[in-house]
Amino acid sequence: MSDAIFNLDASVRTDLGKGASRRLRHEGKVPAILYGGSDDPVSLTLDHNKVIQAQDFEAFYSHVLTINIDGKNVEALVKDMQRHPFKPKIMHIDFQRVIAGEKLHTNVPLHFINEDKAPGIKNDGGYADHAMQELEVTCLPKNLPEYIEVDMAAVEMGQTLHISDITLPKGVESVELSKGEEHDQAVVTIKASKAAPSDDAAEDGGDNAGEEATEE
Repeated sequence: MSDAIFNLDASVRTDLGKGASRRLRHEGKVPAILYGGSDDPVSLTLDHNKVIQAQDFEAFYSHVLTINIDGKNVEALVKDMQRHPFKPKIMHIDFQRVIAGEKLHTNVPLHFINEDKAPGIKNDGGYADHAMQELEVTCLPKNLPEYIEVDMAAVEMGQTLHISDITLPKGVESVELSKGEEHDQAVVTIKASKAAPSDDAAEDGGDNAGEEATEE
């Protein structure tokens, strides 16, 4: 994967307000804000096409990005992204500064692996019902994973994997689990598929219908 998606060029903007943001979007720019740490928030402008290309990659949302702000590099995470309701257009981005040595809180995507090998699916015809697609974690910037794997190779029919069943990378902690065992939320459950009516049942239904019609 190219490092280009983790590096963005930005400029400080001083012309603020809805009207100014609207003009920027018409010029192919994306208004943004950078906040966090001990520095003041900074309003930014980024190239829309570059952002569109970068945001196509899942890792863009969980990776520490380098933002070149008028020649000065700042590390940050995407904390929020506002999109146009129906156009393929980014309306605004919130970035949070990443400070080396300080733990950060963010959401990391979950990748469910070996679903096809799970006994509850392979042998019993069930399906995986995902209660989560991402996990909120806390860790140092250097330990931030792009994704976390959930191995389903041994999951049986009716079995539920919880957060505590996930093997987290070294230095990464679940925010929910840190609140106590009662926050050990369900991640995925293998459930039975809804069975289609059997041929016998269909035939019985047809016979009964014919009998009723004959009686009438």
